[in-house]
Amino acid sequence: MQSTQENGTSTLQLIIAWGFVGIPLIWGVLSTLDNAMKLFK
Repeated sequence: MQSTQENGTSTLQLIIAWGFVGIPLIWGVLSTLDNAMKLFK
């Protein structure tokens, strides 16, 4: 018997996984841009 769910990951799992990747990524990009702007003042 096969499961009715074809894909292995749920939508909630994908959102959580992208959150773990995306939040630090955005934080790093914003921090880098902030430091770069200090150079041009």
